[in-house]
Amino acid sequence: MLSTLGAAAAAASLLLAGSASPTPLARPGDEPPAGKITIDVATVNGSGCRPGSAAVAIAPDNTAFTVTYSEYLAQAGGDSKPTDSRKNCQIALNVHVPQGFTYAIARADYRGYASLAEGAKGTEVAGYYFQGQQQTVRKSHVFGGPYDTDWQSSDETDVGALVYAPCGEERYFNINTELRVDAGSRKAAATSFMAMDSTDGSINTLYHFAWKQCPASRK
Repeated sequence: MLSTLGAAAAAASLLLAGSASPTPLARPGDEPPAGKITIDVATVNGSGCRPGSAAVAIAPDNTAFTVTYSEYLAQAGGDSKPTDSRKNCQIALNVHVPQGFTYAIARADYRGYASLAEGAKGTEVAGYYFQGQQQTVRKSHVFGGPYDTDWQSSDETDVGALVYAPCGEERYFNINTELRVDAGSRKAAATSFMAMDSTDGSINTLYHFAWKQCPASRK
């Protein structure tokens, strides 16, 4: 697994530039701004992501950004500790957008890898919110064993329910995720795991922007 923020960011940038994206999103709102967008990782907290184990990269066309994790894994069964069965991660991102624009998140695609024995199950839970605002409803997706391949889930927001960052203000964008694994009773001796990362940085989570022009300020 990637061990440095720089390596993870490079891998995410390569993925955005050169690989196929998930199912195309019918983008709501205005066209993306042409100006430069930057995202800084302000804080990283949680049992699933120590500082330096998550990185962010912007899509070249400003329609989305990725978050790549390098150590985010929950497991149960075998010699696993009870605390290994649930991992969580909260990331605060400082998103800098061109003046006169604001953004919302129209869809989030979460991806990773899971190896679940028969009778085991893995659960991915996620929500996000802007600093000072109420968190979106946390949505969960369950995967049942036997399972041994990549997994993916998508949470999409209706156009009328999009929550935009306040115009002209800098607010952290917070992403709150969780992975849980239940070994079950059939083959509890086998180790089952679910990860939101990969060995080569080729699997990441993808957040699709919805853009809106801010109203002109009155003088």
